[in-house]
Amino acid sequence: MTLREAGWNRVAVLSDIHGVLPALEAVLAEPDVSTADRIVLTGDITAGPQPGQVIDALRELGDRVLWLSGNADRELVEYRRGERTEIPDPIGPFAADALTAEQVDFLAALPKTATLTIRGMGRVLFCHATPRDDEEVVLVDSPSDRWAEVFAGIGPDIGTVVCGHTHMPFTRLAHGRLVVNPGSVGMPYGRPGAHWCLLGPGTDLRVTSYDIPAAVARLRAECAYRDIAEWADCYLNSRVTDTEALAVFGPRDGRAAATEAP
Repeated sequence: MTLREAGWNRVAVLSDIHGVLPALEAVLAEPDVSTADRIVLTGDITAGPQPGQVIDALRELGDRVLWLSGNADRELVEYRRGERTEIPDPIGPFAADALTAEQVDFLAALPKTATLTIRGMGRVLFCHATPRDDEEVVLVDSPSDRWAEVFAGIGPDIGTVVCGHTHMPFTRLAHGRLVVNPGSVGMPYGRPGAHWCLLGPGTDLRVTSYDIPAAVARLRAECAYRDIAEWADCYLNSRVTDTEALAVFGPRDGRAAATEAP
């Protein structure tokens, strides 16, 4: 029996890198990431200051990496292909234009979901926002009926669902399934650091500290985005608090009228 058939021992999950190469490099240097059987990317890989460099760094890791698309990746592809004229995130058009044509095609071909068997956890489904949609919002305190909606259509063999999108790490039980959000590598809300998680045989939420002032200076030196100084200061220093993010995202899981995202 192969390792894949028996189940992977250790799987590192990186979500919402958002084109921040210094944060990604810090996570990839973690021993538990460098030795993991698989690295799963749960979307929003590229929408940020260094999209091409992030793709290149991850592709160097070969088939250890399982790539999934997020809504922001999809938006970059649509923009480059003339299928939309605007992107909600102000840095989006810059990131889209920074990609090569081959990188755009690579992102366009990424799946939205994937399933792996992990020892101690069984069948684990990975997605960006929810299994059925790359923009839906679910949170640690989303009501039970909301989880029932987003789990509709998932087979009974799936015991764990891993998602990203909201940039805040959590684990919770919902309708008999464990839900895991590793948080964001490149744009964390609530506290600084590059957030990720390690799966197998349990769930371990991690945060990697790195030299943020040096990373901000590096982005300012290497990225031509007009507002990179403000962007890097805001997101690498996690100036959007978890309270602010929850206040914005909460209405999007059906509680009330939505407001503008941070």
